[in-house]
Amino acid sequence: MIPESFIQELLNRVDIVDVVDKSVPLKKAGANYSACCPFHNEKSPSFTVSPTKQFYHCFGCGAHGTAIGFVMEYQGLSFVEAIHDLAKMVGLQVPQVQATPEAREQAQAYQQVAASLQEVLQQAANYYKAELKKSPRAIEYLKARGLSGQVAAKFQIGYAPAGWQNLQSVFPHYENEALTIAGLVVENEQGKRYDRFRDRIMFPIHDQKGQVIGFGGRVINPEDTPKYYNSPETPLFQKGHELYGLFLARRAIRGAGRALVVEGYMDVVALAQYGIEYAVAALGTATTPFHITKLMRQADEIVFCFDGDNAGRTAAWRAAMNALPALTDGLKLSFLFLPKAHDPDSYVREFGKEKFEAEIQVAMPLSQYILQHLSESNALQSQEDRIRFLNEAEPIMQQITAPRSAMYLRKKVAELAQLSSEEMHSLLKLPNLNKPQMQARPKLIRTTVSLQRRFCLILLMKPALAMQEDLIWVNRQSEEDVLLKHTIELCLLHPHVKPAVLLRELEAKIDAKVLQEIEREVALLDETLDFAKELVGTRKQLQEAYSHQQSFQLLARIGEKPLSALTQEEIALLKAVGNKPSQNRA
Repeated sequence: MIPESFIQELLNRVDIVDVVDKSVPLKKAGANYSACCPFHNEKSPSFTVSPTKQFYHCFGCGAHGTAIGFVMEYQGLSFVEAIHDLAKMVGLQVPQVQATPEAREQAQAYQQVAASLQEVLQQAANYYKAELKKSPRAIEYLKARGLSGQVAAKFQIGYAPAGWQNLQSVFPHYENEALTIAGLVVENEQGKRYDRFRDRIMFPIHDQKGQVIGFGGRVINPEDTPKYYNSPETPLFQKGHELYGLFLARRAIRGAGRALVVEGYMDVVALAQYGIEYAVAALGTATTPFHITKLMRQADEIVFCFDGDNAGRTAAWRAAMNALPALTDGLKLSFLFLPKAHDPDSYVREFGKEKFEAEIQVAMPLSQYILQHLSESNALQSQEDRIRFLNEAEPIMQQITAPRSAMYLRKKVAELAQLSSEEMHSLLKLPNLNKPQMQARPKLIRTTVSLQRRFCLILLMKPALAMQEDLIWVNRQSEEDVLLKHTIELCLLHPHVKPAVLLRELEAKIDAKVLQEIEREVALLDETLDFAKELVGTRKQLQEAYSHQQSFQLLARIGEKPLSALTQEEIALLKAVGNKPSQNRA
C-alpha cells in the first residue's frame, strides 16, 4: 500500500500543467491554460487547466480532477500505476506501508516475476522484428496484404522463423522458467522444450504504457492451424482485460469520438494502413465488460465490426451480451456487419476508407440489434411465439441497469409482445429503474452554493485564512456543517498546501457524492476573486445565519413553556424579535 502522506506530497510537488501538456498541448489563456477536451470530441477549446488549483475541468462534458485523475483517465491506468508514473516524473521514490512479512514477500516475488517477464518479452519482440527483415517470404506476405514498411514498424510487427528452438540464440539459458511463464517456450510431457511461435507473423501486444505483455502469431501458410495463436494468460497478460492496438489508437479514438472493435490483428493493422486508426481487437476472446469499460474512458461511441458469416454473427451476439453490464446512458453501442465475403481487412482494401466509414455511420444500434436477433427466427404471430420472445428478452433486460436505455428497450419489447408496459412488469421480474445511476460523463450542472459550502471553497483555495475560532462557532450537525468543520480542521493542519491535496484529505472524511460536487465547484471557482475579502464577508454572513438559527431554536423552546414559567431574559428575547406571547397560554 502507498502511504497517504506520500500521495499528498506528490500532489504538492507535481505540476498538473506539465502532466497534461505532455499528452494534450496547452495554450495560455489568462491565468489558466486551455485545449480541446481530450475526453470528448469538440472543435472549440472548453478544457481548462488551473496551475493555482492544480485542477483540470471541461466546461463541455464536466470532466474534472487532479493530476492523478488525469493520468488514470487519459492513459487508462490504475490508481497505483498513476502514482508510480507521476512519482517517476518528479523524481520521487514511491514508499510502501509496512505490511505483514508474508504480504511483503509476495509483493516482492510478484515484482521480480513481472520485471523478468517484461525483459524477456521485449527481447523476444526485438528478435522477431530483426528476423522479419531477414525473411523475404514474410515481407512478401505483408506486402501482398497491402501493408507498408511504415505501418509494420509502427505496430512493431515481426516474424518467428520456422524451427523448434530459435529463441535459444537470444536466450542462452533456454531453461529459464521466465520463458515458460511468458509463454514463449513450451515444455512437453517428456520435458522437451521448444518455441511456442514458429513460422508466424508476430504481433506484439502492448499494455497501456506501451510495454510488450504478449504476442499474437498469424500463420503465413494457409494450411497451417490455428490461424491465430496467442500468448497464454500470464501475470502480465489477461485476454479478457487487454485490447490489441489500444495503446497506439488512443489519440485517434479521441479524435474520432469513437472506437471500432474488430476481430483480428490484421484487421487493426490494415485499417490503420488506410487511415482508420481508431480500431482495436479483442485477443482471441469475446468482448468483455472490462474491454467496454476501458474503451468508455476513451470515447462515448463504440462500434463492433464483424464478418457477415455465421461465426461473425455468433461473435457479435456474445459481444452484445457481455457489454450489457457495462452499458450506461451516455454510451452508444452499434454493430456493423460486413458482406459474407469480407472482413474489415479485405473490405477496406477493396472499397477504401471513405466507403468503410460510410458503413460505420449506418451501423445498427444495440437495442435494434437485440430486438432483431430475438425476432429473426420468431414470427411473433401466436401467443406461444410472444411468450417465447418474452422469455428470451427477460434475462437481457435484467442485465441493463442504465435507466433510459432499459426503459426504451422494455417499451419496444412490450410492444412486440403486444402487452402494455404495466402488464409486462407484472409478468416479469425486472430491476427498479428509479435508482440513481452515475453517468459515464455527467453534463455540467450549475447549482446554488450554501454559505457553508462557499466558506469551504474559499478555504480550499487559501487554507492559510482559516482561524482557530471558526471551529467554535461552527458546531452544528447538518451535513454542510460537518463538511465545513472537516475543511477548517484540515486547513489549520495544512495551511500552505494546494487545493488538490486538501481535496485528497477530505476524501476519507466525507461522502463520495459530496466530494464530487466539491471538486466540480472548486473547478468552477473564479480565480480572480480577492479570497481574503470574500472570506471576511462570507464568515460574517455565516455567523449571522448561525445566530439567527440559535435565536429561532431558542424561541421554539420558549414557545413550549407557559407564561408563568418564562424568565426575564426569555421575555426580553421575545420582545427583541417583536414576538408577543400568546394570550391563550396558561
